[in-house]
Amino acid sequence: MADIQHLEQVASQIRRDIVRMVHAVQSGHPGGSLGCADFFTALFFDVMKHTPEPFHMDGKGEDVFILSNGHISPVYYSALARSGYFPVPELSTFRKLNSRLQGHPATHEHLPGIRIASGSLGQGLSVAVGIALSKKANQDPQTVFALCGDGELQEGQIWEAVMFAAHNKVDNLIITVDANGRQIDGDTKDIMGFGDLAPRFAAFGCDVMHMEGNDMKQVVAGLAEAKSRCGNGKPVVIVMHTEMGYPVDFMVGSHEWHGIAPNDAQLESALSQLPETLGDY
Repeated sequence: MADIQHLEQVASQIRRDIVRMVHAVQSGHPGGSLGCADFFTALFFDVMKHTPEPFHMDGKGEDVFILSNGHISPVYYSALARSGYFPVPELSTFRKLNSRLQGHPATHEHLPGIRIASGSLGQGLSVAVGIALSKKANQDPQTVFALCGDGELQEGQIWEAVMFAAHNKVDNLIITVDANGRQIDGDTKDIMGFGDLAPRFAAFGCDVMHMEGNDMKQVVAGLAEAKSRCGNGKPVVIVMHTEMGYPVDFMVGSHEWHGIAPNDAQLESALSQLPETLGDY
């Protein structure tokens, strides 16, 4: 059984990493990263079967995670470092020249844990489907997890991948949508609204469920339920409800923190709301 209190402590430290990384270079995407910290923590510290060291690019015999909305790289990098893929102090090189931690994850940097270059929105899910099919062909029983942003669903390639996955019964794939209702230019409902996501995915032939993404206990339970639904002939889709910027009070509820960095005073305010639990880098 998962130690929820420990996972919450890890998530708090990951959130501290996020705001410090983005502040240090005055560049990056804190909003979605903060909102997804519980999901990444549950995935990398409890749910996934994975081996940080040594890292194998092919992921054979392991669960594999693909980040499609690659701009939330701060939370990804922190989760990777804190779970043992590379040294935690390397987080201080985020978005700097010659760093392996670029704004969007990139494979040519040879950063352990990164299997695809992502951030060109709409593409990551197709890769995840391909990996899941490869595992099936190789009789590898492990699961492929993919994370997409809700604004990213405005890319047509997402729906091509969903249609393909459902048609081909790719049932070792769990697709999570970060449904925070925000994107860079405003609320998703105002930019290109899609109403209730669940029936849309169900119409394509997916097994759809909902999950509260900013409650660690519910995230752990939701991911466990999603894994239990695999193997039934349908890809599993989790509509994960989060708040962009959670739980930093001046970030929550606004799309404006999608891609701007906190100033010095805002950093101190954010850190005061996020307990240091594992030690800052």
